[in-house]
Amino acid sequence: MEDKIKISIVLLFCCIFSIQGQDNKVAWQLRLDTITIIGKRPFKDIGTTKTVLDTLILRESITNSLADILSQNTSIFIKSYGRGTMATASFRGTSPSHTQVLWNGMNINSPMMGQVDFSLIPSYFVDDMSLWHGASSVNVSGSGLGGAITLGTSPEKFKGYDLKFIQGISSYRTFDDFLHFRYGGEKWQSSTRIYLAHSKNDFKYTNYEKAIINDDGSYNKDFEETKNKNCQYQDFHILQELYYDRKDGNKFSLAAWLMNSNRGIPMLTTDQRNDNDYKTRQKETTFRGVGGWDKASEKLKISSKLGYTYTHMLYTYDIRIGEEQMSRMQDASSYIYSGFVSGNAEYLPSEKWMIGGYIDGKFNYVDSKNLEVNAYHPGYQETRPEATALATIRYRPCSRIGLAVDLRETFYDDKFTPFIPAGFLDITLWPRYGLMFKASIARNYRYPTLNDLYFQPGGNPDLLSEKGFTYDTGVEFTLKSDECFSLKGEITAFDSYIDNWILWVVHPKGYWTPRNIKQVHSYGIELKGKASLRLGDWTLWLDANWNHTKAINNGDPVGTEDVSVGKQLVYIPEYSSAVMGQLSWKDFYLIYKYNYYSKRYTTSSNELYTRRDELIPYYMNDISLEKRFRWKQTAVSIKASVYNLFNEEYVSVLSRPMPRRNYGLTICINPRWKK
Repeated sequence: MEDKIKISIVLLFCCIFSIQGQDNKVAWQLRLDTITIIGKRPFKDIGTTKTVLDTLILRESITNSLADILSQNTSIFIKSYGRGTMATASFRGTSPSHTQVLWNGMNINSPMMGQVDFSLIPSYFVDDMSLWHGASSVNVSGSGLGGAITLGTSPEKFKGYDLKFIQGISSYRTFDDFLHFRYGGEKWQSSTRIYLAHSKNDFKYTNYEKAIINDDGSYNKDFEETKNKNCQYQDFHILQELYYDRKDGNKFSLAAWLMNSNRGIPMLTTDQRNDNDYKTRQKETTFRGVGGWDKASEKLKISSKLGYTYTHMLYTYDIRIGEEQMSRMQDASSYIYSGFVSGNAEYLPSEKWMIGGYIDGKFNYVDSKNLEVNAYHPGYQETRPEATALATIRYRPCSRIGLAVDLRETFYDDKFTPFIPAGFLDITLWPRYGLMFKASIARNYRYPTLNDLYFQPGGNPDLLSEKGFTYDTGVEFTLKSDECFSLKGEITAFDSYIDNWILWVVHPKGYWTPRNIKQVHSYGIELKGKASLRLGDWTLWLDANWNHTKAINNGDPVGTEDVSVGKQLVYIPEYSSAVMGQLSWKDFYLIYKYNYYSKRYTTSSNELYTRRDELIPYYMNDISLEKRFRWKQTAVSIKASVYNLFNEEYVSVLSRPMPRRNYGLTICINPRWKK
């Protein structure tokens, strides 16, 4: 285990701090004495720990969802329930509901469950993506005890018509189709994106939890070779955007996104039933719409947004009662309606000061029902008003020092949370090389979700809000030499304490219920680095990160048999790393992706009695080769990919199988007509 961790660390540092080519001496011949740093750090980024994902990462593969992007390129751990199923995010050892997600300024966390399924967000539907780590999340949202993720769409400055069609064909009878049509005029911009994915998803795997039984009743030493069952899925997305620039400082925008998903829930590896005996499916239809207005002058920026979200989720469980007859055993249906409005202002009285204010309001209505055979749970119908106000002050007494203070207040139901303060500091130690020291501190709160309070059976209306303190400190540097070489690195240490941690546990009557039972101490180190080198027709681009995260339960034992105190939380890897690199020559592009997760415990005691008590570490490697062709008004590309290059056997969640080595072919056609 230690050797694997050392290999990951060495690989990361090689990617961050070395430039490799056919002749290693080339990198050391660059004239570093001519390095200059260009650009001014925005006021909003003073003291923050923020990761901005490159467009190359977002557009690397048509098959990628945001779950794949986050697991392969960031410090976030993605807990995936299998290919084509739910994937949630754990930011710095916290739970999925501790990561706040905003799309075009509107929070899209479910008011029912408090989390986001990243497998249902295509990467090709996102133009801008940023991760706000720890205390920095107070800049954009409350309740982000782990952090926040902002997603956005934006217009591109071009005139004319542009069409892009991408066809992806992958293993397991998987087909991905993407169509993007754009129009750009003097004042108007329009963008229409359509994405359709469908797959049989019937990959083969070895079931180590199900032995083969011989005819005489004895166990065979071999394990069962089987296929992923009841796992087909189909996802459809359409996103329409309109942008209007009046050329007098006023800009208007509209983004409307409709999603429909129909997915089978795969059988567990421990399931002893025949796949023809039952059928479970999850369907979801979601509409999100956001309209915006922005006005900018020399010293004042004002913006407002108006949004609406509708979601219908349906879970069904059918069981066979005859040769051709199925009976509905469970039918869980939920409707969510949310309205959103916000306003923001930023005023710069001088080059040293920025004063800002933000306010938003959201109204949620949830109608949840759960019908079961021999049991009727009426569910619940609840409304939840939410409102947030944020005041911020940024100050640069000199070019090397930045100070910032945020004060956020949140209202929900009929309650106010205590004030959420955050402070930020950055000091440029060595301007020539962009060496900067950063520090931040924040207090934060997260109130229970509607399911936490009202779910039937098991909701707990007496739950307390989770609260915590987060501290960050670190350094970053940036090196640039002419146009051929750049290197950026960052190291951050974080420390977080969360009280009243909400955890769902088994009730003595057999159902699950949430309780405030834990105090969690999360701390660790994050390393990030980017490098690029251009030598003639050759270009090398690298993005890498390495993370050490401890998430320890420091609460009091629930009972005499509770031995979870002082132990790592379940499903949280202590070590993780990821590397993405692209080597290009003329119109050929070779892309390599690597990510690693250390072992994850599946029991809160962290004790290993059986092989099911932990998930073994795994390394994931993907590689692709692309060739691009360009004509006067048309571009075509062909890319071949190999996923799980070394045929790794792994799981992200206990008893949820994952595919071995598989393949993909992508063809992209992009004609453009200039106006």
